[in-house]
Amino acid sequence: MKITVVGAGAMGSLFGALLSESGTSVRLFDIRAEHIKAINENGLGIELGGKTRSVNVKATTDKKKIRKADLVIIFVKSNHTGDAARVASELVNPAGFVLTLQNGLGNADIIAECIDPGRIVVGTTSHGATILEPGLIRHAGTGPTLIGMWSEAEKTAAQGIADVFNKAGIATETVDDIRSVVWEKLMINVGINAVTALTGIKNGQILDLSSTRALVRAAVEEAMGVARAHSINIPDDMVEHVFQVAEATGANRSSMGQDVDNKRQTEIGVINGAVVKEAQKLAFDVPVNQTLATLIETLQTHYR
Repeated sequence: MKITVVGAGAMGSLFGALLSESGTSVRLFDIRAEHIKAINENGLGIELGGKTRSVNVKATTDKKKIRKADLVIIFVKSNHTGDAARVASELVNPAGFVLTLQNGLGNADIIAECIDPGRIVVGTTSHGATILEPGLIRHAGTGPTLIGMWSEAEKTAAQGIADVFNKAGIATETVDDIRSVVWEKLMINVGINAVTALTGIKNGQILDLSSTRALVRAAVEEAMGVARAHSINIPDDMVEHVFQVAEATGANRSSMGQDVDNKRQTEIGVINGAVVKEAQKLAFDVPVNQTLATLIETLQTHYR
């Protein structure tokens, strides 16, 4: 299987490197010239458990140098999904597939504007990574990856991708109800990301105060109500699961927190903002998510 990763940030670089190590043909595509140059000259450095290894993986800023792929993985921030989808449509084989492992809601629908929905695979991953400097990332956490077809077509494709991922040490399972999986991952981001981004704390610190826990609970419960109104299956213990994830990733700074720290645009629109948008379709009030989304939007609009 020939794979192209569109978006060689921390997560795209990590997955590309792991797949390349397993012998899969991989190309990384990104517009960050300094990062791509460092990877090509020195390999991609991956720090894990205090040790760093170098992985040889081919990378480029020129999409014309990439041959058609059997699978294109989109790993860009959600505000770049439309551009990434157009690039993917140029780089994927006519019978190939496009996989999104991005955060939030709505990415698959944007990709479907360029790619036949029957060729779109959607997933979530519990792996975490951070760019330390050009050509060097930290593998910050591991966990399951779940993928499934966005439409009812060609379900065997997801299993083929899972097999390739598992060979690379990326523990992956296929699921039929991928929409519920995406919403469950959304709940985790709804509960952790905006709160940590606004307060400057790490994930585990949301557990320190009962008032902070209550805020997280309110945001997640609002999102649960919206999901269920849209006939999405959400576990009853979702809030406790969010707290467990916060504890398990306690030393980590959320991706949204890192964006705010570096004065980058966040993915608030596809996380808490997505809950607000979906609630509006139902004439629901979600004041906690509305407030969190508005605060992040205000903050990122006035970066200095």
